[in-house]
Amino acid sequence: MAAKIRKGDKVIVLNGRDKGRTGEVFEVRPTEGKALVRGVNLVKRHQKQTQAQEGGIISKEAPIQLSNIAIVGKDGKPTRVGFKIQADGTKVRIAKRSGAEIDV
Repeated sequence: MAAKIRKGDKVIVLNGRDKGRTGEVFEVRPTEGKALVRGVNLVKRHQKQTQAQEGGIISKEAPIQLSNIAIVGKDGKPTRVGFKIQADGTKVRIAKRSGAEIDV
């Protein structure tokens, strides 16, 4: 199945502790059905000190279920994603709310 949410998409959280927050997807894990969104679902982790990194308690993004996020449309509201095949045979994602193309 084609990916409805991809790296670089601006998404909004639909459920959970961070409901209503927006961020950019920087990693998608399709086999797990999860994504990492910048600034959303932050958790505290204890980091051991290494030569390259300082030790201590750090905040990092935890994976969030793909079903709990939606792409932000042109109007700033969440929208579902559909697909349309253009005349030249290329497949593009479209926003169900407005009908506008997502892939530019």
